[in-house]
Amino acid sequence: MILFDLDGTLIDSTEAILESFRESYRVLGGAYPGDEAVQAMIGHPLAQMYRSFGADEERIEEYVAAYKRHYRSVHTQKTVLLPGAKEAVEASARFARLGVVTTKTGKYSRELLEHFGIMEYFAVLIGSEDVLRHKPHPEPILTALEQMGCRPGEVACWMIGDTCMDIEAALAAGVRPLGVGCGYGALEDLRGCGAELSQNARDAVAKIRTQMKIL
Repeated sequence: MILFDLDGTLIDSTEAILESFRESYRVLGGAYPGDEAVQAMIGHPLAQMYRSFGADEERIEEYVAAYKRHYRSVHTQKTVLLPGAKEAVEASARFARLGVVTTKTGKYSRELLEHFGIMEYFAVLIGSEDVLRHKPHPEPILTALEQMGCRPGEVACWMIGDTCMDIEAALAAGVRPLGVGCGYGALEDLRGCGAELSQNARDAVAKIRTQMKIL
């Protein structure tokens, strides 16, 4: 089993995310925290991001809704596959069952993967609305494994991600973590969180093939 994070691991949707945050503050008011601050938080649930930026608690859902309205209109046009991502998915599908575990909304995640022609390779997709507790809690990974009919330890399972949230969730779920340097987390931080490192998803899949001794 191989589980993939989405943002920063398979796709780059930074432009769509930043534009949608800016639009939500334009519509609802408040001080936009700036692109750098938003980019540093990508991978966290939207409500948590707005909370960390100081949005009023009673208005957070309004901000999230405004964000999603705009994101829905631009996400396919302003998102790209990361280099080697499609090759990673296609190669790994030849020897493993695949899943996606993301804090992104599952609906938009599925639309993006269908847009890029790779959704068919995934047996399961766990988005933010599918769990109560998000990464770094292990619930999203454990939910994916349950839906795939697998328990940790029964078969070899890897989680490929670009942030310490992915790595910590994998370790807590009893899954082997692989960190990639193509996203939002620094390689040194990923190493400190306990990840084995690769430059991107394609290299991570090649490493898994070697570990499984697949020719």
